[in-house]
Amino acid sequence: MNINGKKEFLFFSIMIFITLFLAACGNNNNASDPESTDDAVNTEKTGKTEVTLDSEKGEVTIPLGAKRIIAPFHEDALLALGITPVAKWAIGESLQFHLEDKLQDVPKLEWTLPLEQVLSHEPDLIILENNMENYEGTYEDYNKIAPTYVMTEKTTGDWRKQIEVFGQLLGMEEEAKQALTGYDDLVASAGKQLEEVIGDETVAAIWVIGGKFFVFEKDRHSADALYSEVGLHYPSFIESLGKATPEWNPISLEKLSELDADHVFLLAAEGEEGIETLENSEVWQSISAAQNNQVYILEDASSWTNKGLTASKKTIDAVLDTLVK
Repeated sequence: MNINGKKEFLFFSIMIFITLFLAACGNNNNASDPESTDDAVNTEKTGKTEVTLDSEKGEVTIPLGAKRIIAPFHEDALLALGITPVAKWAIGESLQFHLEDKLQDVPKLEWTLPLEQVLSHEPDLIILENNMENYEGTYEDYNKIAPTYVMTEKTTGDWRKQIEVFGQLLGMEEEAKQALTGYDDLVASAGKQLEEVIGDETVAAIWVIGGKFFVFEKDRHSADALYSEVGLHYPSFIESLGKATPEWNPISLEKLSELDADHVFLLAAEGEEGIETLENSEVWQSISAAQNNQVYILEDASSWTNKGLTASKKTIDAVLDTLVK
């Protein structure tokens, strides 16, 4: 995630934390170490013991055979290869909750990557983002702990590229290819099913949190997968928002009266005050989706507000479960 993306996630993480606190929904973290995975690189497949790749630090050579891996905020790419990291990214109690079904027993690692914390997990491979200014240590600091690979800007911002690069770092190129092929098959199947059910009807998604309404632009987080990959149509209201920017500003209730979508997904935690506001609003009830009873409330927004193979798959599955009866 780039620095602007981190600031955005930090802002919304704080909002989520406050919401969870007020709802008295604590999040327990199990600090036990994850089991070592047998799916880590098998150097016997190729006979190679190291790999040389381009990185943000130039061409680097990384030893193969890593089993205790840290890739803060990019655990999704590791999971796509069947790898469980030795620690997971966190901002205090805020996590990438869409990954918790697989990472619930993995200890947390604060997003600033304190050197003592990193060292305590005894990694044998560290994978970092291209923009390192939010980390407490330098590349040299982390490289003293374990071989460290710094992703290029392109790899940092492209989850598909991450899976390919992680596959090379771990000697798992075939697993990376299979993961991406499987995802493409899901996208093709989902697109066909949704085309049969809703045709060219339009879809919009709104994150409702803290009484505010955040409409997903066509390329915001996992909405990008729905629109650009699955092929869902977005309304003119979404088109008017333009491309997503780091500053995700809420939309006023009055402005939402212009939302011309046939189907609307509301992503809101149970008891979210914004839902009651919409239900009691004549403005909201006047839009076509509300009048046609095609507004759907989903309580888990975590996959929608992230990007990655798991995030995209879970978002696509949520749409299929809702629209394909």
